[in-house]
Amino acid sequence: MERPVNTPLQRILLIEDDPDIQAIGKLALEAVGGFTVTVCASGHEALACVSSFAPDLVLLDVMMPGMDGPTTFAALRALPQTAHTPIVFMTAKVQTHELAYYERLGALDVITKPFDPMTLSDTIRAIWARA
Repeated sequence: MERPVNTPLQRILLIEDDPDIQAIGKLALEAVGGFTVTVCASGHEALACVSSFAPDLVLLDVMMPGMDGPTTFAALRALPQTAHTPIVFMTAKVQTHELAYYERLGALDVITKPFDPMTLSDTIRAIWARA
């Protein structure tokens, strides 16, 4: 089910394997942005928790061991509850051909790592507003 227009962004699922980026991202989104955030360290963990958390938006790392970001993206799209949930990739891999690939997958946008923790929430809100 697609989200109604003007739905406020509240719940963000952060899928990231790096513990430092998990901590910085969660703190930035909760303390600075006021969002409710759940962090998952892998694609498999995200698939296990996504139904109970019901995120409004997913921030998804591209490079993760085991189940990478694009594979996780496809698995989330295959679930009825996240088939239309906006997904934003977070990655240091931002060559033109890589960005085109993420767009073809259906990503809402791409946030470049390293990101600025103080502006991450504003960046997410701007992406959400364009969606």
